[in-house]
Amino acid sequence: MNYDYDLFTIGAGSGGVRASRLAASFGAKVGIAEESRVGGTCVIRGCVPKKFFVYASEFGEAIEDAKGYGWQSGDKSFDWQTLLQRKDAEIDRLNGIYIKNLKKVGVEIFQSRAVIKDAHTVYLASENRHVTAEKILIAVGGRPTKQLDVDGHHLTITSDEAFHLSELPKRIVIAGGGYIAVEFAFIFNGLGVDVTLVHRRDQVLRGFDQDLRDYVMAALGRKNIHLKMETMIEKISFVDGQRQVEFSDGKIEKFDQVMSAIGRHPHTKELGLEAVGVALDEKGAIKVDETYKTSVDNIFALGDVTDRVNLTPVAIREGVAFAQTQFNDNPQIMNYDNIAMAVFSQPALGSVGMTEEAARATFANVHIYKTDFRPMRNILADNDDRMMMKLVVNGDNDKVLGCHIGGHEAGEFIQLVAIAINAGLTKAQFDATCAVHPTATEELVTMAARSD
Repeated sequence: MNYDYDLFTIGAGSGGVRASRLAASFGAKVGIAEESRVGGTCVIRGCVPKKFFVYASEFGEAIEDAKGYGWQSGDKSFDWQTLLQRKDAEIDRLNGIYIKNLKKVGVEIFQSRAVIKDAHTVYLASENRHVTAEKILIAVGGRPTKQLDVDGHHLTITSDEAFHLSELPKRIVIAGGGYIAVEFAFIFNGLGVDVTLVHRRDQVLRGFDQDLRDYVMAALGRKNIHLKMETMIEKISFVDGQRQVEFSDGKIEKFDQVMSAIGRHPHTKELGLEAVGVALDEKGAIKVDETYKTSVDNIFALGDVTDRVNLTPVAIREGVAFAQTQFNDNPQIMNYDNIAMAVFSQPALGSVGMTEEAARATFANVHIYKTDFRPMRNILADNDDRMMMKLVVNGDNDKVLGCHIGGHEAGEFIQLVAIAINAGLTKAQFDATCAVHPTATEELVTMAARSD
């Protein structure tokens, strides 16, 4: 049969854009539909603007630290509108680059919501017409989850709205314990906001190594972020121009903003998936095999909509594997082992490989090496922030199974350590590497004493 496109992609985020660009470069005729802006969550309302906010929130402390090194600081006032305008200008620039790169290889872009009508047909709502494709790729990502069971949930914001607040709140309560909640707690705190973090569990960052969880809990305390652990928001009311929050511990407080950061969910509603037989799991994520094929032979899905490893670089790598396999006769399967992760808390966290808990559940003989210290940059600054590094080692073959770092620029460090762990290096090979002095990361190759 003759189709309008060899590939039609729904969703122009990181995964969809990479898959579409590559497929087009391999000679496929490609169309892509995006109901929002090209670039997706990461570029428009996620990783990129968040990192700008992280940088902005760190400068206040950096100015204070500089005094310990002889610098005299004057006015330390912060202008929220300047940050928003500069952030928006950069997002606009990146959005333009994404569009330009798609067009350069011949991808046709549709600013429209798209609905799958049958195995080869997509309806474009903004143009009120149908297009056909030999293969359809769904890469629509996820959306923030709201606490719909909370009375007054309509008075909350999510991370999407946090990037566009007309003014910086004086007080904010953030509900959640994942990396988004943690990062925004530090961001708003660094910008001078009185922050309360409320979470239904006793600690944040479930799934991370326990020492990292302890580390970030201590950091939250040092920054004077109010912690309400094992507590939930039960009701939100608008009273005297503020949001009055009733907590499960019986306390009632008023805030300028209430932020829900309890997680994200796959954006699969109203895509027409059920009508064509695309199978979903209990969370609404699209089920796929190792080649990203859904239960319908010519329909594929990748990225956060499949709810596997919800990270931008993973979606990009999946997009590469998909395009190589389907349009370049070069079958590739994504390796999901030892994917490095960073949490841009303050100080930041970096993690790759197995946690101590996972290693002990898998191997009988596990060795732990770790260190905790105040880094050199904080000494003259009288800054109490500390650094933690940890190696998880298989005691039977000396292979390094995991590395976990908490401290300034930990997100940068972990990318390099991930190379070594993916290469299967041993603790002896770490030890045989000459240290760079004086640096914080020299600790990674000088830790000799076991702590298990």
